[in-house]
Amino acid sequence: MIYKLLIFILSLTLLPACTQKNNEVKDDTLFVYSARKEHLIKPLFEKFTSQTGIQVKYVTDKAGALLQKLKAEDENSPADILMTVDAGNLWKAADSQLFEAANSRVLSKNIPPHLKDSNNLWFGLSVRSRTIIYNSEKVDASNLSTYKDLGSPKWKKRLCLRTAKKVYNQSMVAMFIEQYGIAETEEFLKSWVSNLAAPVFSSDTAIIEAIDAGQCDVGIVNSYYLGRYIKKNSASKVKVFWPNQKSSANKLGVHVNISGAGILKSSKNKKKALALLEWLSSKEAQTQYAQLNYEYPVLSGVPLDAIVSNWGEFKQNTLNMSLAGKNQGQAIKLMDRAGYK
Repeated sequence: MIYKLLIFILSLTLLPACTQKNNEVKDDTLFVYSARKEHLIKPLFEKFTSQTGIQVKYVTDKAGALLQKLKAEDENSPADILMTVDAGNLWKAADSQLFEAANSRVLSKNIPPHLKDSNNLWFGLSVRSRTIIYNSEKVDASNLSTYKDLGSPKWKKRLCLRTAKKVYNQSMVAMFIEQYGIAETEEFLKSWVSNLAAPVFSSDTAIIEAIDAGQCDVGIVNSYYLGRYIKKNSASKVKVFWPNQKSSANKLGVHVNISGAGILKSSKNKKKALALLEWLSSKEAQTQYAQLNYEYPVLSGVPLDAIVSNWGEFKQNTLNMSLAGKNQGQAIKLMDRAGYK
């Protein structure tokens, strides 16, 4: 009886230590929900762990599925960070009150204001330009100018576009609404539709292939898709054109979007989560971003991939990316009215 009592007392003594040890293990690991593919995030996380000792576990899925998962899990979610593509998705997460503000001098210094939430709920970590591309054997680049101009008669039956169902196009039109207003945006989207050389495509890569094959002469894609394509097809006739470089006020610049992340309210490791976000904005991580997927860094002064560098510099539109989410509902309705499917 005395022996059993001693065992019981000893177990009570050891329990807090065991609990503390388990908490410490948990505290050393970050859990990321990511809509970015594994091959684009794994090298970054591995480098972060090698430098800090902080382990990073992650699950990947579509952005919509991850948002629904986080809403269902609520405060019981194991996730510390949501990482996703497209500012519209980040805005939706913020609007659903999933993020907690992260005030950081490092992030404020490294990330331009238009590429992050004004309340520091999410931060852009790479930039993707959605720009005009053209067949260099069939198009004189001097005839290109703006996104809106793709609706002019000279491009009749020469334009290829990706489906309006893709969030990249929804966000682009959402930003156009902010720049041009609803009526003007609807008008030039109708002119785009009337200029289509073929039904809308399911992917940006399919548009690039169609332009290279001569099925159409001009199109709009995320430039990193062209980077991937050129890597495999060095003799491609498809070139990049940076539109809206001579426009005025808020109509100036190439439409850009982001991949980004935010710290979740459910996080039990907010300090370490912030450390990861800050590291992802560092020159080392930003260089990896630029090399892994032909994207542009958010941090200035970072070397680009050689293919991307050959496209030259451009001015990007600097309206805050949160508008891509805020105006997205209107954009979807407008695209439908314009006959853009």
